[in-house]
Amino acid sequence: MCYDVGSRIVDGMSTVTAPSTQSPAPARPRARLDWRLRFGALSLIWGFSFLLIKVGTDGYAPFQVTLGRLVFGTAVLAAAMAVKRERLPRGGRLWGHMAVAAFFLNALPFSLFAYSELTIPSTLAGICNATSPLWGMALSMVALSEDRPTRVRVAGLGLGFLGVLTVLGAWQGFHGLDATGTAMALLASLSYPIGWIYVRRTLAGTGNSHLSMTGAQLLLATGQLAVVTPLFTQLPDRFPVVPLLAVAALGALGTGLAVLIQYGLVAEVGPTTAQMVTYFIPVIATAAGVAILGESLRWTTPVGAVIVLAGAALTQVRPRASKSGG
Repeated sequence: MCYDVGSRIVDGMSTVTAPSTQSPAPARPRARLDWRLRFGALSLIWGFSFLLIKVGTDGYAPFQVTLGRLVFGTAVLAAAMAVKRERLPRGGRLWGHMAVAAFFLNALPFSLFAYSELTIPSTLAGICNATSPLWGMALSMVALSEDRPTRVRVAGLGLGFLGVLTVLGAWQGFHGLDATGTAMALLASLSYPIGWIYVRRTLAGTGNSHLSMTGAQLLLATGQLAVVTPLFTQLPDRFPVVPLLAVAALGALGTGLAVLIQYGLVAEVGPTTAQMVTYFIPVIATAAGVAILGESLRWTTPVGAVIVLAGAALTQVRPRASKSGG
């Protein structure tokens, strides 16, 4: 899901922290798999994350699922940092900004998605996740003065939210829809671009590697959930194996490994191509929910999802630079 270290959701705005001066050439000799295979793997991992959340919440409280996810994800990044001999960033002010980023990009959206799937199907949660680029474009027009809206992007924004209304069956009075769970999933998707705008304003150009920054961010998010979880949950009387394995996979694969794959793709093929994974996630999430969990699917769900993705794609269209005279 979008940058799951977010976030999913990494959506289009996550490219803000990608080093534009980094040449992709050195990354290619080190690549063990063709980038297309890694792109497909990333799509599958993030697409199946919503199924794993649903399975995890069958045995554990949502905060426990989120905490476990963060623990396993942090462990993967800690191992990667140890292999590459990288250290955590230094500086109290930097860690303060990262704590805010960890809340909006990890602790909050992960928890909201876990709670939402108590009452809504994983298919709907996956489609709600696809609205992150729409929220990001709307917020960037307000918060980022250099991100100028165009007619195409504004049209994409309107089309995308029309798709959301289609998914929710607005003209049918939202019949059979759990409003609270759906609102939580949409708020989770909104949290990602809020976090990325904050990152862009406060953490761009720190000189630290993506790996060390992300490792620190996940560590902080883990600490936040470690404080919150005991306040709202009790230690389980038993530890169901299947939900526990789902949480472990969600963290190790969907949060840890996925981030490493995503950053490798950004370095090798650029952020524009890498962010296209966003459009495959709801398709895979829907297919997994229906085929494996037996979730029902109204015609409005896939039709609305296509409209959402089309709108999200339009919001990512950048105007061509005007040619200078002479």
